[in-house]
Amino acid sequence: MHRLFVALRPPPSIRAQLLGLMGGVIGARWQDESQLHLTLRFVGEVDARTADDVAAALGSVRFDLPPLRLAGCGMFDTRGKPNALWAGVSPRDALSALHRKVDAACVRAGLEPERRAFVPHITLARLPGSAGPVHRFLADHSGLNSDAFTVTHMTLYESRLGHGGASYEAIERYRLDAG
Repeated sequence: MHRLFVALRPPPSIRAQLLGLMGGVIGARWQDESQLHLTLRFVGEVDARTADDVAAALGSVRFDLPPLRLAGCGMFDTRGKPNALWAGVSPRDALSALHRKVDAACVRAGLEPERRAFVPHITLARLPGSAGPVHRFLADHSGLNSDAFTVTHMTLYESRLGHGGASYEAIERYRLDAG
């Protein structure tokens, strides 16, 4: 079985900016540089044939992605308990349109459509139940922004879970342009 997802990888300067934000929340499991990405579609566990079908279907996606910017910070929670900190990415409309194209390609490959709402973000930290309060981090970084940056490819990744967290291997890269 292969645990897959489709993502955009920000350039080194943006990854460095994000790494510079990390800290100040006791018990947070901060992402390392190799884990920083914007997930367009989580595929999940699939067999080798389905993985090949997804990889082929993604090759048909055509999209001119405009320049992106970091845009604020936020958190995800479960029943009011924070479980992740993230940096927002804009423009949301363009990223949502790309997400829909990627999702449609995955559906053509035999997967169920994505059911969760799409929020363009880059995860900064996972928060176990024992993590400290996050309100100060969110207040300090609410105005997060960056210079515009370009992402020219989306990538199909395989995720491997281990004791030190997840590690990601790029399986296939797809150029983003309408041509």
